[in-house]
Amino acid sequence: MTVKAYGARASDRPLESMDIARRVPGAHDVQIAVAYCGVCHSDIHQVRSEWAGTLYPCVPGHEIVGRVATVGAHVSGFKPGDLVGVGCIVDSCKHCEDCDAGLENYCDQMVGTYNGPTPDAPGHTLGGYSQQIVVHERYVLRIRHPEAQLAAVAPLLCAGITTYSPLRHWKVKPGHKVGVVGIGGLGHMGIKLAHAMGAHVVALTTSESKREAALALGANEVVVSRHAEEMAAHAKSFDFILNTVAAPHDLDPFISLLKRDGTMALVGAPATPHPSPQVFGLIMKRRTLAGSMIGGIPETQEMLDFCAERGIVADIEMIRADEINEAYERMLKGNVKYRFVIDSASLAT
Repeated sequence: MTVKAYGARASDRPLESMDIARRVPGAHDVQIAVAYCGVCHSDIHQVRSEWAGTLYPCVPGHEIVGRVATVGAHVSGFKPGDLVGVGCIVDSCKHCEDCDAGLENYCDQMVGTYNGPTPDAPGHTLGGYSQQIVVHERYVLRIRHPEAQLAAVAPLLCAGITTYSPLRHWKVKPGHKVGVVGIGGLGHMGIKLAHAMGAHVVALTTSESKREAALALGANEVVVSRHAEEMAAHAKSFDFILNTVAAPHDLDPFISLLKRDGTMALVGAPATPHPSPQVFGLIMKRRTLAGSMIGGIPETQEMLDFCAERGIVADIEMIRADEINEAYERMLKGNVKYRFVIDSASLAT
């Protein structure tokens, strides 16, 4: 089965229209007509080979929503016409300790939605910047938002779960003071979700111009991290900080904001390392510096249901597929509020 897609043929070439092959659905497969696909900063890293091991042609996209077109003979949980999503995972070993715990994202054999190993042509997975995708039923997610919100649901499949998972793991709840560092594709979802969990949310940004926008997203307070006096006013006061910034930066000023036994979780994935934090900033208050990566399939479904119940979606800007190269440049400049989403209908024109 041949479908239209947008991808890159080399790290130094722009994304372009191309034809790609999709497998015929097997007994446990779900074939999905892609309606929309979100654009993640990880897509840029992978396409431009800023992370090692990119395979070409590279068709990015792991924030996929659409309707079920067909299902395999043994699929019982989905039927044609269902609204569904696919996130960052399309396969795993299915039997290790992580998979058994519903944490397929930490499986050593986890297969990403693009640039992962597969017997399908061309030998690696091709993502959601495409008209259709075929996925094993285990990795398909049910969407319960109204169809009118479908495009804005797409970024939940990465930005949503990437921020929801650490907030849930570190048990954010009413009465907690939570910081969100960075107000971009990840950060804007972190603010919305932490607010919905009942926390007192403080947005931490380098940009004075984002103050009003952060408050509109649900932040209770905004701190411009370049202002030493604003940072000092919050010293040793945070239960949890979610750091979403995908560029190397000094972590020490944020670590100093944590209470005793507070945690800062990193979810942004820079192409080069952060400077090492000062050890004394951690040991003097038994603080924890941690990391978190997306979420497993059960938790991703939990996140989607949580958001559907509360009407939470991403703030998006819709683009055509042929606008993707311009969108990448705008993302690198921070010129999007807050997530680009590709209208997959544009792939056919």
